[in-house]
Amino acid sequence: MAAGAGVGEDFKFLIEHARLVARAQHKTLNAAFREWLEQYVAQAGGGAAVDALMRRLRPVRSSGPYTRDEMYER
Repeated sequence: MAAGAGVGEDFKFLIEHARLVARAQHKTLNAAFREWLEQYVAQAGGGAAVDALMRRLRPVRSSGPYTRDEMYER
């Protein structure tokens, strides 16, 4: 599957607009997203919930490693 396949034009517009907003704040879009993600996780109780999830998933084993193509198969 080609990169970006299935991504709607509305989503592409949002990404480009987000890049402009981030640039106006003298940040990269990645940096702005990381800030948002940290705030989002903090609101949800973040660390404790993630730690609990990781403990629950500890016994799960994948058959990986996977190739890039395998990762994007549906």
